[in-house]
Amino acid sequence: MSERSPLRTLLQFLPVLYIVSVIVFVLVYLTGDPSALLIPEDASEEDRLALVAAWGLDQPWYVQYLRYMGNILTGDFGVSYRYGTDALPVVLERIPATLQLTVGGLIVAILIALPTGIFAALRRNSLPDFAISAVTVLGKAMPNFWVGIMLILVFGVWLRLVPVSGSGGFSHLILPAITLGTGFAAELTKLIRSSLLEVMGQDYVRTARAKGLPETLVVLRHGLRNALIPAVTMTSLHAIALLGGALVTETVFSWPGLGQLVVQAIYTKDMAVIQIAVFVITIMALTINLATDALYRLIDPRMAK
Repeated sequence: MSERSPLRTLLQFLPVLYIVSVIVFVLVYLTGDPSALLIPEDASEEDRLALVAAWGLDQPWYVQYLRYMGNILTGDFGVSYRYGTDALPVVLERIPATLQLTVGGLIVAILIALPTGIFAALRRNSLPDFAISAVTVLGKAMPNFWVGIMLILVFGVWLRLVPVSGSGGFSHLILPAITLGTGFAAELTKLIRSSLLEVMGQDYVRTARAKGLPETLVVLRHGLRNALIPAVTMTSLHAIALLGGALVTETVFSWPGLGQLVVQAIYTKDMAVIQIAVFVITIMALTINLATDALYRLIDPRMAK
C-alpha cells in the first residue's frame, strides 16, 4: 500500500474548505439581518440603519460574498457582532475546552470498549457475551442529551458527587466525558469483539497456539494488534463525529467550548464566529485524519510500504 503524502491530503482538503465556506455564507445570509437581535429595543431606525451600513449588510449579496471570500483569503474572519472584537481570538480561546472534552470522551470509550470487547470475544456465546451485546445495543440507542441529563440527576442532584455544569477541574470533566463517550464505547466494543474473533481464526494464530504460547500472549501479541486496525479507523471517524457531538454535550453541561459558542452565535446570527468555528473544526478533522494515517503505519508497518 502506498503511503499517502500529508501535502496531498492537505491539497485535497482545499475544495472541502471552499465548499464549507460557501455553505456557511449561504446559511447565515438566508437567516436575515442580525441587527434586530443586537441593538436595544428602544433604538431608533436611524441607529439600526447606521449599524447595518457599518457592517456592510446593506450591500447586495454578491458584494457581501466577495468581501467575505476576500477576507478569508487574507486571514481576516471579521469582527464578532456579539463580542465587538475580532472573531478569531473568540473562537481560539474555546478550542482547549472542546479538545479536552473530545479527548476525554475518547478515553472513556476506549477504557470501556477495549477490555469489554476482548472479554466478550474470549467468552464467545457465553452469558457474559450475551449480556455485553445487550448493553452495547442499549448504549447505541440512548441519545447523548438523555444520558447527560440522567447522569446529572443521579450523580449531581441525588448523590452530589461531582459538579454538573461549567469547567474548572477534573471533576467537572467526568460527567461530560462519560456522556460523550458512552455511545461510541458501545460501537467500539462490538467492533473489537468481531475483529478479534475474525483474527483469532487465522492460521498464524493457530500456529502460535501450536507452539505452546500462553493464550493471553497469543491474544495480545498476535491477535489484538491486527484486530485494532479497523478499531483505529472507527476511532478516527468517531473522533471527528465527537467534535460535532460535543455541541449537544457542551450545551447540556454548560461546558465553555466551541459547541456552546456556535449555538450562541447561531442565535445571534454572528457570521464571523460561525465561519471561523466551522473552519477550525474542519482543520481539526484534517489533523485527526493525518494522525490516523501515522497510527496505521505504527500498528502495521506494511502500510508504509
